[in-house]
This record gives sequence, structure tokens and C-alpha cells, in this order.
Amino acid sequence: MKVAYIQMEPAFLEPEKNYSKAERLVREAREKGAQLVVLPELFDTGYNFESRDEVESVAGQIPDGPTTEFLVELAREEQVFIVGGTAEKDERGNLYNSAVVVGPLGWGYIGKYRKIHLFNREKLFFKPGNLGFHVFNIGIAKVGVMICFDWFFPESVRTLALKGAEIIAHPSNLVMPYAPRAMPIRALENRVYTVTANRIGEERGLRFIGKSTIASPKAEVLAMGSEDKEEVAVVDVDLSLARDKRINERNDVFKDRRPQYYVL
Repeated sequence: MKVAYIQMEPAFLEPEKNYSKAERLVREAREKGAQLVVLPELFDTGYNFESRDEVESVAGQIPDGPTTEFLVELAREEQVFIVGGTAEKDERGNLYNSAVVVGPLGWGYIGKYRKIHLFNREKLFFKPGNLGFHVFNIGIAKVGVMICFDWFFPESVRTLALKGAEIIAHPSNLVMPYAPRAMPIRALENRVYTVTANRIGEERGLRFIGKSTIASPKAEVLAMGSEDKEEVAVVDVDLSLARDKRINERNDVFKDRRPQYYVL
């Protein structure tokens, strides 16, 4: 199958502008044959909030809010699966840094993930995710979802892989330089594909690094974005590699695990 990342620069606190840009870029990915497209973390709102009021002004419910409705319609029109990051406000008024999974006609809204490992000032506005790590079976593949700083914790990808993920969708707003180097290793140690969709630009003095990355179960970098340009990358992936956890005839990355010795 073909997977894609969207690398873009969101307009801060202007969802309608970001919907328009995302629509154009997703359409470009689809024209190149993409079946699964990953958008950045908070693609619709921007990232560097200064107050809870700012977050609340753009946060929406899932699945009934405007961003989910936009993504559902876009996925239907383009006949593609989409994973995209958004600020969620639940029925109790709690705020979460979330990602939505939607699909083409017959699928619609599939599910959501709430970011478990919050980074820096995110802790001032968002609650840590409470839904756990989940793998979404979209028929053509099993897709696990994590968001940005989740990558820093090896348990994130390992949990998703143990739950059957073949592809990890990784919406991101990366500011530290490490993830583009680390994600191929996360892919290798779990024998999965990873699709990191990062943003670019600078927001209130915070610079984002770009370098969106698609990595293979063999630690190959199949695509990497620039540091400062909006881009779409589409890559053909062989899911049989992600379904085979053998390293050689005697070693299997999951069967050889000895978790009884991993607990302190």
C-alpha cells in the first residue's frame, strides 16, 4: 500500500485556513496514490498556546466537532484514510491533545487517540491521554497512533506493535532534533513502518524542525522532508515486512522477549 505524510505550516488559531491547506495537500497525496495520509499534530490550530482560553477557542469535540467533520468529509471525497492531530474538548470541558482517524466512504469516523506523554507547556493546558494506545484495523492495514513526544518513550511503539500495529501514524510538532534519527530505530526494534508527519515554521519564537520521516522495519529512511518547506511524500510499503518479526531463522523480536526480567 502507499502511505504519505503531510508537512505543513499551520496558521495559528485559524482553523479555516488550515482546513484549506490540508485539503490541498491531502489531494496532492491522493493524486500520487496515497491510501493512508498522516497530518501533523494540531494541524488545524497551531501549537504554541499562551493560555487555556486560546486552546478552548479552537478545541472541538470528537467526533461532533468541526475538525473531525472536516476530516470525515475530506476522506470521503478523496477516498483515503487520514490521521490528523487536533485539540479536543470533551463533554466535561477537559482538553486533550488528540488525533482523529477517519476513512473513505463506508468508514467515516473510525476513532481517536489522546496523547499520553505531554511535552513541556502542553501540561499547562491539556490533560494526559486516558484512552491507552490503540490499533485501528482499516482493512488494508493495522494502524497504531501516537503523537509527537510519545516517541521518546520506547514503550509507546512497543505497546502498539505488540497489539498488532503494522504502521505507526505519528502526527508531530517536533522541536527537538532527535526524532528523525530515532524513528528508524523504533521501526527496526518493533519491525513496523513509522510515518512521522511534522510541521515547519516558527510560532511565538518556537521553531519546528520539519524533517518528517517515513521509516521501514529495516531501519531504512524511505522519505525525509526538508527543515523549512511544505511537502508531501508518498511511499509504497510492503506490509509483509511488518508482519514478519523474524530477524533470522532462530530469532524473533517478539518471541525472544523475556519480560519477566524487564520489571525493576
